[in-house]
Amino acid sequence: MEQREFIVEQETAGQRIDCFLSGEDTGLSRSALQALVAEGHVQCNGKAVAKSLKLKAGDTVLLEIPDAKPIEAVPQDIPLDIVYEDAHLLVVNKPKGMVVHPAPGNPDGTLVNALLWHCKGSLSGIGGEIRPGIVHRIDKDTSGLLVVAKDDATHIGLSQQMAVHSVERAYQTVVYGGFAQDEGFVEANLGRSKTDRKKMAVVQKNGKHAVTHYKTVEVFKNEASLVKCNLETGRTHQIRVHMARLGCNLI
Repeated sequence: MEQREFIVEQETAGQRIDCFLSGEDTGLSRSALQALVAEGHVQCNGKAVAKSLKLKAGDTVLLEIPDAKPIEAVPQDIPLDIVYEDAHLLVVNKPKGMVVHPAPGNPDGTLVNALLWHCKGSLSGIGGEIRPGIVHRIDKDTSGLLVVAKDDATHIGLSQQMAVHSVERAYQTVVYGGFAQDEGFVEANLGRSKTDRKKMAVVQKNGKHAVTHYKTVEVFKNEASLVKCNLETGRTHQIRVHMARLGCNLI
């Protein structure tokens, strides 16, 4: 069971506890959070609460997230764009719109379902039944290359390389707006926006450290630019928020 603790700030004081939690980075829907409150998995200042509780600044909220029930990943004959493959690993070009592994709301049609069909069960087991062979992920709406391990030794080796950044992971994006410099980096903590809790933003408190290195590859006539980004950290919507910090919007 996972536990997460949140401190209520002045900006969010007065909200109902389920509304407050739905604005935090929990990965859960509001209905799922309401169910956890009803089941006694949410405490405020050490006491179980009702979903009608309105919070005060300085309150400490503890959220318990029970272990997820396993979702059986079944092989599915889904076409894959494989750019490299050998006996130990493969590199697949994940299209925009495809989820990497099964999860509530996306039980099938994922990259894992397609990999199980393609590899006939020959995938690393380190990721468990839900994420066999998956060494790293990218968002549903991001396209790009993913490395998939076929055996445990390869999985461990790839994970270690990514942990020490000996493997370079680069992203390309098109942005509208110019840069003061053709290349540089942004170092700014990311967290939930104070004005729209469903969005990520640069924050001064309770944020997560994030660093993006960027380099302009090509500038177009309509003030759009093709930019290469290297991330030292992998945060939700990191590139979008950091580009906005520089005065540019993703197209």
